[in-house]
Amino acid sequence: MSEGSRHTEAQAGTPAPAGRRAVVVGGGLAGITAALALADAGLRVTLLEGRPRLGGLAFSFRRGELTVDNGQHVYLRCCTAYRWFLDRIEGAALAPLQRRLDVPVVDVAKPAGRRLGRLRRDPLPVPLHLGRSLAAYPHLSLAERAAVGRAALALKALDPTDPALDDQDFGGWLAAHGQSARAVEALWDLVGVATLNAVAGDASLGLAAMVFKTGLLSDPGAADIGWAHVPLGDLHDRLARKALDSAGVRTEVRSRVTSVSSNGNGTWSVQVPGETLHADAVVLAVPQRETHDLLPDGALDAPERLLDIGTAPILNLHVVYDRKVLARPFFAALGTPVQWVFDRTDASGLGAGQYLALSQSAAQDDIDAPVADLRARYLPELERLIPGTRGAVVRDFFVTRERTATFAPTPGVGRLRPGARTKSPGLYLAGAWTATGWPATMESAVRSGVSAADAALSALGRPRPCRLFAFEEAA
Repeated sequence: MSEGSRHTEAQAGTPAPAGRRAVVVGGGLAGITAALALADAGLRVTLLEGRPRLGGLAFSFRRGELTVDNGQHVYLRCCTAYRWFLDRIEGAALAPLQRRLDVPVVDVAKPAGRRLGRLRRDPLPVPLHLGRSLAAYPHLSLAERAAVGRAALALKALDPTDPALDDQDFGGWLAAHGQSARAVEALWDLVGVATLNAVAGDASLGLAAMVFKTGLLSDPGAADIGWAHVPLGDLHDRLARKALDSAGVRTEVRSRVTSVSSNGNGTWSVQVPGETLHADAVVLAVPQRETHDLLPDGALDAPERLLDIGTAPILNLHVVYDRKVLARPFFAALGTPVQWVFDRTDASGLGAGQYLALSQSAAQDDIDAPVADLRARYLPELERLIPGTRGAVVRDFFVTRERTATFAPTPGVGRLRPGARTKSPGLYLAGAWTATGWPATMESAVRSGVSAADAALSALGRPRPCRLFAFEEAA
């Protein structure tokens, strides 16, 4: 392990207090959250990450003059835990929220001049806040809009925590509630694919109900969208490291854990190449398959269930033009393979031209396609969607692929997702794939870190740090 990758207690802004020790395995949002929470409660914390950076699957890298996010990540105003996280690392101003929900939706199948619709809210109580937008939404017929309203009211009456809902698929429920294929494409999947990473027919009704109830049917401002106006690495690596250092956390990158074992006296040993760390609490904040491989015998009743939690890919296409081609910051698309397009010009540091990122969720059909094939398929689609691209020179076209970007939110997945506690005292689980009640989002990751820290502190008899749980009151 190089000295350049080591962030020791001596380098931290505040010396870590003596006493109980914790090791957090995994430096994604779940692990960072757990480490901050445990350190805030007075534990001596070591955070171990195998990659050379923090941030998990929400990170940045350099490509020539650009700083590129591996994928476009957004959050909503209802994501109170992730908003707490941004506040905790002093990054909220760098990832602002819309003042009010406003999503441009372009349908290329319609004649010019009638392609643009908008999903936006008014300052009215739920469900009236979306009433005017839905009534004027041009991508659905009058009958389809009325049917959507009835389905939304039926959805609002569901209890997402009901295990029976987890066994049903969202697509079947929508069909049973009068939703046409067009309504699914132009509204339900427009939102659901981006949040669940699955089309309605492949998604658990319980998770879908949670998304739509929380985001669209709970509070008028719940679905207002926020996104990073800087590279994700500025938030999830640079500012997160600064916060960890200030909290006294020892952060080790390029440090892959090879084993976790109980010492039989209430303490744990965590093995990395060249070092054994001892701890009173260990949080495994890594993907489910890696967690399975590190779990000691008896930690879960059926550890093989972790391997039954499927994964789903997300593909991002990155296009740099020689001129400005798009005036709005983002839009969603219908009638085309393109799903969502974001302007990343300023965030990437591009000096001239415009850089657009296409975020393609549930990308099973395209995730392994050659770059040349993707270019041939998607550049003409952008010309159909964005008139300004016609005649513009494409300076760069590249692809980022996350083949296991999220857990697959399939019917029945709820029973496979474990909670924070294991049957081994002192060992806890975190990750967006654990039983947070949310799909695989940044919000779910942060909530899982909070749950793991809370369980560990409770077992150790340590009080909750008040600032950690402030987001619960804001929810």
